Amino acid sequence: MTDILSMTFDELTKYVIGKGHPKFRAQQIFLWLHKGISSFDEMKNIPKSLQTELSESCCINFAERVRCQISKQDETRKYLLKFLDGNCVEAVFMKYNHGNTVCISTQVGCRMGCTFCASTKNGLVRNLLPSEMLAELFAIIKDTGEKISNIVLMGSGEPLDNYDNVIKFLSLVNDERGLNIGLRHISLSTCGLCDKIERLAKENLPITLSVSLHAPTDEARSAIMPVNKAYGVKRLIGTCKAYFEQTSRRISFEYTMIDGKTDTLSQAKELSELLSGFPCHINLIPLNKISEGDLMPSSHESIQKFKACLEKSGLTVTVRRSLGSDIDAACGQLRQNYIKN
Repeated sequence: MTDILSMTFDELTKYVIGKGHPKFRAQQIFLWLHKGISSFDEMKNIPKSLQTELSESCCINFAERVRCQISKQDETRKYLLKFLDGNCVEAVFMKYNHGNTVCISTQVGCRMGCTFCASTKNGLVRNLLPSEMLAELFAIIKDTGEKISNIVLMGSGEPLDNYDNVIKFLSLVNDERGLNIGLRHISLSTCGLCDKIERLAKENLPITLSVSLHAPTDEARSAIMPVNKAYGVKRLIGTCKAYFEQTSRRISFEYTMIDGKTDTLSQAKELSELLSGFPCHINLIPLNKISEGDLMPSSHESIQKFKACLEKSGLTVTVRRSLGSDIDAACGQLRQNYIKN
């Protein structure tokens, strides 16, 4: 079956014309698909014969809500969504003053092996298709009745490990005939696949690149992030600087604060030296503890001391506001609990 929702407008137009239908049908079909429908029968201005033809040759990927946990603290919603093949991923809906943000997954599972992340505990199952990433958004829009202003690709999976599908998703979600979400309102998080970052730079997309650094030295980073054995800290920072030079887009470095592992003052000084003179942003993230690991979050005092040390060196630093801490907020935790049960 043809994955029709993953088609760009030009691809869909070519497909429709190739089937002997007038060009204007492509726009009608595209508009319906990007309203988040799950059946061709919902395309009210499409002839019944064409609806039948499409249903026999194409499928519409959609995501079914399995669970939704709503935080009593801040109304954050964490979803477990199931695709047509039965695989599940997580997505999160967050309310901010500047608009609603949705964090989506790009893979079922993950093969990066970061020790502090529940998403990777059962390895990578498969990549998500562009249509399935869209389906995550449509499911949340339908459930909340809210408009989405911003997207972060920071859920289960490594976006750059699913490069082609993610790039196509960005094109689709940015299409003015669809959700029309500006690329400047989209953040993509990576654990640091340098070759893919170099490839992304050539796309010259005005997205925000968030790099999961989490430690300032090879020894400390390799202990919690196996990817560092392939792409060391020195190469990663060099790649990030080249990305900035090519795109003029400031990079955000994600840094998880783990008690005794990443939060010492000596590490703060090492991080300051590593990023000295580089126009970037550092986002300190209090660890969300996962049941499968024994890592613990840093204390509030340790985080503030770490932050002060970085700021003293002239770096721009924020501490991420912890949303949804009462609803399995750690990435991959909700899916893990579902798999266990």
